Amino acid sequence: MTEKKHILSILVDNEPGVLSRIAGLFSGRGYNIESLCVAETNDAKISRLTMVTAGDSVILEQIKKQLNKLINVIKVADLTGQDYVERELVLIKINAKAEHRAEILRINEIFRGRIVDVGLEHYMISVTGDSDKINAIINLLKPYGIKEIARTGSIALYRENQTKV
Repeated sequence: MTEKKHILSILVDNEPGVLSRIAGLFSGRGYNIESLCVAETNDAKISRLTMVTAGDSVILEQIKKQLNKLINVIKVADLTGQDYVERELVLIKINAKAEHRAEILRINEIFRGRIVDVGLEHYMISVTGDSDKINAIINLLKPYGIKEIARTGSIALYRENQTKV
């Protein structure tokens, strides 16, 4: 069995300590969380936790069973293999020497990024897209000297014709 990336969409009670219990479940069993985003939904009493993890089907089934046992977990769904929309946000602070500025701007334009800060020796670029798009722009910008990166991690929702979570 091979490990593959799984995007889990988890609805939880919007209460203190819920995230800590979920993270504890993962660390206590040796599972890794590759990315994690949590925010309130349209119902202030419920939060959506979007988590990316890796594992084979047996490990993923164990993760889902353990999550469903937690009292504040309302619903767990694995979006992997389903029809969903995924997005991530990245801020990239990059060295922008005069001789490289035009090429950096071209790369930014190709990826539909936005320059959100300009300094004498840097640009800060904001890009949204799926994780493949984010990784691609990072790889193209690396030769110019990336100073810092901040990534949100993935968020995802089923497309309209799918079961809602």
